[in-house]
Amino acid sequence: MKLPEPAPKLDSINQDDQIKLLSLQNREEVRNLIRKANDGYVYWDKFKYFEKPADLTNESAWILLKMVRLMQSKIIPMRNKDNKRFFYWLTDKMQKELHYIDKYSTGQILVDDSAIISGEKDRYLISSLMEEAIASSQLEGAATTRMKAKMMLRTGRKPESTAEKMILNNYKTIREIKSLLNEPLSERLLLQIQDSLTVDTLENPKHVGRFRTQEDEDICVVDERDGQVLHVPPPPDEIKNRLEELYKFANETNENEFIHPIIKAIILHFWLAYIHPFCDGNGRTARALFYWYVLKSGYWVFEFLSVSRIILKAPAQYARAYLYSEIDDLDINYFIEFNLRTICLAIESLQIYLKRRQGEQKTIDKVILDYPRLNKRQQNVLRHATTHPNDVCTIKFIMNAYGTVYQTARTDLLQLTKKGFLDKKKRGKEFIFIPAKDINEKLNRKE
Repeated sequence: MKLPEPAPKLDSINQDDQIKLLSLQNREEVRNLIRKANDGYVYWDKFKYFEKPADLTNESAWILLKMVRLMQSKIIPMRNKDNKRFFYWLTDKMQKELHYIDKYSTGQILVDDSAIISGEKDRYLISSLMEEAIASSQLEGAATTRMKAKMMLRTGRKPESTAEKMILNNYKTIREIKSLLNEPLSERLLLQIQDSLTVDTLENPKHVGRFRTQEDEDICVVDERDGQVLHVPPPPDEIKNRLEELYKFANETNENEFIHPIIKAIILHFWLAYIHPFCDGNGRTARALFYWYVLKSGYWVFEFLSVSRIILKAPAQYARAYLYSEIDDLDINYFIEFNLRTICLAIESLQIYLKRRQGEQKTIDKVILDYPRLNKRQQNVLRHATTHPNDVCTIKFIMNAYGTVYQTARTDLLQLTKKGFLDKKKRGKEFIFIPAKDINEKLNRKE
């Protein structure tokens, strides 16, 4: 990845010229230019191509934009390697996105007549956790197909490669994070998360569950495609103090200054990745930290979102959001803007799913609900069987998907087999259950 070109600096013009530039911001065409630049929070490499008023050069327009941004900035405790502090501020678009997230993350999106609550909550939750685990691992280089990885998690088979083990670790960690929500962020908690994510996946097993030290080789973030160094983290002897500042930021509430929980979670994500305290697994741990904090803050809908799946569609934008924030005078808004946009897309994806499933479910339920002696798990198995006639179901899958014991899962499937909806076959040492070829006809006969 090519590093962004340096932007014009504020000190390239004198103070009198800066004041003159600021006086232009009330002109409508200048206001529109600033609004457009801030809506997408563009950096110099894109901004220089924007159409501008005739009396503004690219450089002067950029410096005006920078002054407007800096005047609204809020300093955060996070420091770069030169001990200068990062800052952020909320654009109108960001505030709108936060309102959207608040509205659909703590409200009624998943209640009443929604597909998830009416019988699919557990299955969709498990599926979302799988998607998040797979995508977060693939962002770190796990080379396997999404379908193959999902089948591994659904059937409970052992991972066949390091990539699959990485995905399994992610899946287990995400599920375990809910049990850690009442704990403050600490060294012990952070090491526990990294250990859970990386065990049995690193070239050097001694790198699991510990921070970098002076004895380790120097590390840096490199674009594997061209070898370009993208980030050199602070040295190991600074990690402890920097993490203490991170813990304090996560755990303490400043009564005199409010930071929106989603913004705080995004900052924690960026902050940990910047420190890069581990020899490996930093990206996965940073995303898990974000997930931990939003759930801890009451945004329960994030259990049903796979933010990493959206990020995976634009990995270059994700990387550039880090770079812009570091090189443009420590303006972390680039990373915040990317993540807010990504979260909104994940919520929209969930809403689309809900509407689609509600439509499908109305048709299916008219038939399946005529069998009142079926429990919700069995109804869901039948729903899936009628739309995925080639899929295989196992007792272990029902146990993993719904958190049931062996006997309950076995009884569910055997009852459906007895009714003729499923066929039972032996595969190795276990029984598998596949949809009967005439399952739809049997349902319609209402036997």
